[in-house]
Amino acid sequence: MALRVATWNVNSIRTRVDRVVDWLQRADVDVLAMQETKCTDDKFPTMPFAAAGYEVAHVGYDQWNGVAIASRVGLDDVAVGFPGQPAWGKDGAAARTEARALGATCAGVRVWSLYVPNGRAVDDPHYRYKLQWLAALRDCAESWIQRQPEAQIALVGDWNIAPTDEDVWDMEFFRDSTHVTESERQAFGAIETTFSDVVRPFVPGPEVYTYWDYTQLRFPKRQGMRIDFILASPALAPRVVNAEIVRDERKSGKNRIGSPSDHAPVFIDIK
Repeated sequence: MALRVATWNVNSIRTRVDRVVDWLQRADVDVLAMQETKCTDDKFPTMPFAAAGYEVAHVGYDQWNGVAIASRVGLDDVAVGFPGQPAWGKDGAAARTEARALGATCAGVRVWSLYVPNGRAVDDPHYRYKLQWLAALRDCAESWIQRQPEAQIALVGDWNIAPTDEDVWDMEFFRDSTHVTESERQAFGAIETTFSDVVRPFVPGPEVYTYWDYTQLRFPKRQGMRIDFILASPALAPRVVNAEIVRDERKSGKNRIGSPSDHAPVFIDIK
């Protein structure tokens, strides 16, 4: 069956639920993975999705992070977190596993909504946590393929990494910052040894971005970053026949519902 799978860092689902559900219907999306929902499970606005025909799975523990999957083609075997996912603790606080990974099977495709840690700064403990998190994801994802080479798996979300220089508007501006360091790029590349970026072949760069900061008129100046990706398992990748970064959904103004996220949605079509 044909399947349209999308990912979108919504930057607070309660603020943008009407905009998200409106786009889901206009774009005829079957499965949407969301990141940075910024709410607890009991505060997630499930009803608008249900009214549009979507089931929702969500995990959120506080006003930070949070990931969800909305599907109109089934939502089975929901898993919160992946095996070996690192925990995070700050300033002596007890470490806990954050709401950054959620998996579900939708029409035979195992979709993982992923919100990779930001890293903050190269000398921050959060940066080391980010690299540990990515290494654990790589090990886990590779084990899935080793056990089941024909597995249909999509690793989708906000990766907080720009894998190549053309994925940022100005490398000099980001020099010595997170998102573009060699270690982060190697961590992303290690996952790509098994899983394929199935969007880039259809939407090549340069100057193709998925995120634009709200400040400094970054969006109208086309000063963005490409940090949202869909990576497909070896058996799933050949089934992808189309992909798009929906830049228009970053726009605000009349004829648009509510304020935009600072990210644009990304989708693939699977046959």
